Amino acid sequence: MPNFDARTRDTWLFWITALLVLGAGLGLRDPWPADEPRFALVAKQMVESGNWLFPHRGIDLYSDKPPMLMWLQAAFYTVSGNWRVAFLLPSLLAALGTLWCVQDLGRRLWTRKVGLYAAWALLFAFQFTWQAKKAQIDPLVTFFITLANYGLLRHLLAGPDWRWWTLGWFAAGLGTITKGVGAIALLMILPAAIASWRGWPRVRVHARNPRFWLGPLGFLVAVSLWLAPVVSVALAKNLPEYRAYLDDILFRQTAKRYSQSWDHHQPAWYHLGVMLTMWIPPVLALPWAVPAWWRRLKRRDARYLLPLAWWAMVLVFFSIPDGKRDVYIMPALPMMCLALAPLLPGLLRRGWAKALLLALTALLALLFLAGGGVLLHGSGSLVDRMHDQRGLDPDGVRALGWMLLAVGAWALGCMLAFRRRVAAALFASLAGLWVAFSLVGYPVLNDASSARGVMADAGRRIGPDAELGLVAWKEQNLLMADREAANFGFNVPWEQQLQRGVAWQARAPGRWLLVQEAALEACLDRDKIELAGISNRRRWWLVPPGAVNGECVATEEERARAAAEQGRGID
Repeated sequence: MPNFDARTRDTWLFWITALLVLGAGLGLRDPWPADEPRFALVAKQMVESGNWLFPHRGIDLYSDKPPMLMWLQAAFYTVSGNWRVAFLLPSLLAALGTLWCVQDLGRRLWTRKVGLYAAWALLFAFQFTWQAKKAQIDPLVTFFITLANYGLLRHLLAGPDWRWWTLGWFAAGLGTITKGVGAIALLMILPAAIASWRGWPRVRVHARNPRFWLGPLGFLVAVSLWLAPVVSVALAKNLPEYRAYLDDILFRQTAKRYSQSWDHHQPAWYHLGVMLTMWIPPVLALPWAVPAWWRRLKRRDARYLLPLAWWAMVLVFFSIPDGKRDVYIMPALPMMCLALAPLLPGLLRRGWAKALLLALTALLALLFLAGGGVLLHGSGSLVDRMHDQRGLDPDGVRALGWMLLAVGAWALGCMLAFRRRVAAALFASLAGLWVAFSLVGYPVLNDASSARGVMADAGRRIGPDAELGLVAWKEQNLLMADREAANFGFNVPWEQQLQRGVAWQARAPGRWLLVQEAALEACLDRDKIELAGISNRRRWWLVPPGAVNGECVATEEERARAAAEQGRGID
């Protein structure tokens, strides 16, 4: 009975901590850039228009990503009626699901303790926690890929289990219609097939069994949930914009983006740097884990081979194209934590490990104490950036300063309370950081980061009956507008947006424009336009009726400035 109680306590402690760390702040903020406002806006327009197959961003079709995340956000809003909750729920549930997959795999392949070690390591890996608290696609695709890995490993290492085999393929299909790379989960079959052919114990693919083909069938079913209706509707309606949508999302945004990346160019070794910095703290164990892994691989232990080989293949896959982002490699993090977990009980008993974790906790405490002191001092470059780029007032800066001081003091307290359990001290310190940032940082930073402050102030200044048009806008402007706002395309060059906006304003009285500073031209009377505010390091201006002098034709200098800010070449 005491052992049962201890096991139950440890499990409950983990899941309560996970829910607290990942769920803190839910409902306290609006979507923040870079990607959150875009997906939330698309989901909002789905609900308002009823068109869930062909998503829109403003007046344009949005074909950059499949709509799975936006579907979930829209569905959660339909149930909850609260966008602040609905837009973050998919990431929260996906993160909890990923933790469950890793914890249960560790339990089944090794022991209950190993499963908890894997889950703890994943929960506090910086990239995982940071992304799990954001409403981007990556937490969701990481969950589907990890679920696919879970199903495949249940079959390959503890099978045959044809239900989990089929579910693994099905989850890979859901990952594919979430983000095209979801199919990389199926690479797990390759090292399993090689190991089975070489006679490794405990690993079999069972490819000769007719039920093997249930897996590919499950993948096709999952992909067809989105692909079949969208293709059939596009072909039936035969509209050029729908055909262009299909061409972009099925070819340009997948195969062409991979083979001919046009943005986020990085060197081949980029993801190595991401793992070494953003997978802290578990990645700190790699210098000692690699020799231990090698010894186990020489003993032909497939429990290590499959997740480690899959991690290596994913790293190679994402290192080949020129375009790279830090989040691309995140789906490999759960399998790294799984393979690392059996080694952690022994590693954490070593003196160097304790010293390393203690030093990291002390460094965090000192950094937060120093940062809090700088903000409370009320002057310096950091304070100036908070004011000029984030639009924070002195009260907001002081609130952040006190928050940082509290986190630093909490970390020092954790070091004293858990001085003999340094891993617990580090994890408790990180938990305090995430909870404090969510409960204090979210409300303080929200108005400036989400554009809610700028849009609310603009709405008050133009009055409730005025119409508003957006020029050189960002998704958060349209999302946070207090009325139905006109827009003139999103990817349209800014000088053309301004021309369309000015023409729209001239057609009726009581119309205002909100224009990003980089898109302002000489045709706008600087004495009549008004600064609306600062949001996301950008300055926004209100253009009232009568502030336009003549025709708006951009000069070369104005076009170059706008093009540089918009991120496009000059036509």
